[in-house]
Amino acid sequence: MADAEQARIAQELYERLGRAENILQATNCMTRLRVRLAKRDEGLVASVKGVKGVIGALAAGDEFQVVLGPGRAQAVADEVRSLLEADRAAAQKKPEPKAAVGDGKALQAEIRAKNATPIKLFFRRIASIFLPLIPGFIACGLITGILGVYLKLAPEMANAPMVKLLSVFGNAVFWGMNLFVGWSAAQVFGGTPILGGVLAAIISHPGLAGVAFSDAPLLPGRGGVISVVMAAAFGAWLEKRLHRVVPEVFDLFLTPLFAVLIAGAAAVFLVQPVGGVLSDWIGRTATVAVESGGALTGFVLGGLWLPMVMLGIHQAMTPIHVDLIARYGVTVLLPILAMAGAGQVGASLAVYVRTKSRRLKKIVASALPIGLMGVGEPLIYGVTLPLGRPFMGACVGGAAGGAVQAHFAVGSATLGISGLPLAGATDHVLIYLLGVAVAYIVGFAATWVLGFDDLEEE
Repeated sequence: MADAEQARIAQELYERLGRAENILQATNCMTRLRVRLAKRDEGLVASVKGVKGVIGALAAGDEFQVVLGPGRAQAVADEVRSLLEADRAAAQKKPEPKAAVGDGKALQAEIRAKNATPIKLFFRRIASIFLPLIPGFIACGLITGILGVYLKLAPEMANAPMVKLLSVFGNAVFWGMNLFVGWSAAQVFGGTPILGGVLAAIISHPGLAGVAFSDAPLLPGRGGVISVVMAAAFGAWLEKRLHRVVPEVFDLFLTPLFAVLIAGAAAVFLVQPVGGVLSDWIGRTATVAVESGGALTGFVLGGLWLPMVMLGIHQAMTPIHVDLIARYGVTVLLPILAMAGAGQVGASLAVYVRTKSRRLKKIVASALPIGLMGVGEPLIYGVTLPLGRPFMGACVGGAAGGAVQAHFAVGSATLGISGLPLAGATDHVLIYLLGVAVAYIVGFAATWVLGFDDLEEE
């Protein structure tokens, strides 16, 4: 917690900057509070400068910066972020209007509010670590997948310079993944991003292999991203506490020094062994479940994925996908879970064909194209879930498609995409597309049999 003086400064700045209604994001560097605002009045600089303890203020591009000095900037920023989180949590608890068919945003907001429990918010926070990395996963995963298909057709080209160069392109995000995750995790947990990156570099450094204690050499990269997230979270926690006890005049120098020394030692000797056990268990469990359970495992996972999304616990899968890709080059879970979206497409097609409501046909037609591309929210929240039974039909379709993906152990070299675009990043493109087709057909058939209460024309 900030001391009384820092808390006072944070509260005054929070009020003058417009509270949660106007503050979009609050970050900090060593000396400044940096905020992005929805709107900025001409008199804001003078108003902020009037806060006792503020050294200066300026508008820099899309940021508004408040100069506070080393040590104080971190403490005030932490307090401002706490105020933001409290206000946003309170706003989420406000009752949402009951959603109808086509009113997808309202229904999604209502479900998100119901899912704002501590555990689910923690899963969401963990998932947010990987969100900035997803464009890199998509780009590199697609390059790897397409290159894999090409080499199956032309294996003699494996040693061609351009093929080797593209292989480097495809592997780039995974080669540097621990550093990216460390940076992002530290930011999410309220620490300095570069220190999170440094901790990730420490536990990934190949030089660890040359260090042995009691004749046991250290293992670079043990535990993968699981260890990195744990180390960065501990480092951020430690850094915030150091800011409280280190005098402001020495904070710029001593806090990062002690944070790296203490958190680095903890990462190597404590976090990595624990992270290694967790990572091994996750990898073994996922692969054994798919290999031994086969189609049955895929049927269960594909069928339950949409209810998991509704319950808000789907976010926990993101670090698991990343860890599997880091360990094996692919995640066998994503193609299975992606079938839930394909089931949605099939169910929505059945609604479109069967309904006599022109309004409902228009809603489905507008949402189907992006549903085919793997963006399922408009179909889920705007069509199948409000109608009820078509949502069950979509789950059945997802289960059938998931059974196909698991039976053939289809893997994906990326995450962040679904639907038809995911085919290019899989190691069995035709089998993946077969699973998609099965999910479409079964989702359609199940919804046709289950039926639904049609909308009356207004």
